[in-house]
Amino acid sequence: MSIKDRLAAKAATIGTSPRPQKGNEDTPGRPKTAPGQLMASLPLLAEKEKELQAAIKRIEELESSTSTHSEEVEISSLVEVPGRRRVLSQQEYGELRANLEANPLIHPIVYRPLGDGRNEIISGNNRVAIYRDDLNRTKIRGVPFTGTDMEVELGAAFSNLLAPSLPDFEKYRQFQRIQENLGLTQADIIRASGLAQSHVARILSFDNLPAPAKEIIALKPHRLGGTAAAKLAALAQQGHEEGVTRAIAALIDSDEMTQERALTIATPARPKTPRPSAKSINFGKRKFCDVTVRSGVIGLRFSGKDSEAKAEEWGDRIANFIRRELESEGDASSNLDIQ
Repeated sequence: MSIKDRLAAKAATIGTSPRPQKGNEDTPGRPKTAPGQLMASLPLLAEKEKELQAAIKRIEELESSTSTHSEEVEISSLVEVPGRRRVLSQQEYGELRANLEANPLIHPIVYRPLGDGRNEIISGNNRVAIYRDDLNRTKIRGVPFTGTDMEVELGAAFSNLLAPSLPDFEKYRQFQRIQENLGLTQADIIRASGLAQSHVARILSFDNLPAPAKEIIALKPHRLGGTAAAKLAALAQQGHEEGVTRAIAALIDSDEMTQERALTIATPARPKTPRPSAKSINFGKRKFCDVTVRSGVIGLRFSGKDSEAKAEEWGDRIANFIRRELESEGDASSNLDIQ
């Protein structure tokens, strides 16, 4: 499935209301292409719609003629924009490498000529890296695309965002790139992505993790999901940044470490409540009872074979003593009021 098809499938789930239609029958309705629907859901960027529609048409033309219009590109001319490449797990990278080694390149990369002999990679960073570093190839098939910085960033970000099995941290990184490079708000991103708001909230919880922890997660994004990240972020906001960072480092370093175990490591141990010290009351040389006070409770523990009988007796005595004291205090208070 092409990037355009995936965008179309995802955009179909975006529940934004269509713009009010004027009475003029010539007025175009809601855009039918996925990027067009995306732009209709971003009111703050409505003025860019015509510009993007032109780019969409060019992309569709390129994709429909990929087999005949792709060309060999010198890999040495390709430059990668930091943060744009999707980080693959070892298994994903190995599977892609094996596929590229055994088969011709079915999906050419997309690049933008920079005019100085260099070509900026829009999509296909991992394919380029494998061709260059693992397979020692000098050329790769690609399709050129010319467009504005906004068009390029939007296409690159959403092609990653909608990729199958994309880790939550990678989704977070793409959200950050869209915010920083295109000036969109979180509300715009939620609306445009088509993801459930609760899921987006979990993804954005990565933002509340300590910066060193996020740098560690970036090494293996698939190791920490959004649900666990939200719990770790809550601990970090409670002042446990160092513990959270250590737990995440342990999770990334060991494939045997589970997210549940990392949460346990990050959660500070509850301070143990000191056991109350008992005061012994002796009758002669023999201990009569122990008295303890804890959390608003007075406890008496009697010694000897008749301890239960003593407890009954002294329970009544103590109750009567408390009543007399309260009555005495009440009488004294009444006398003060009369005076």
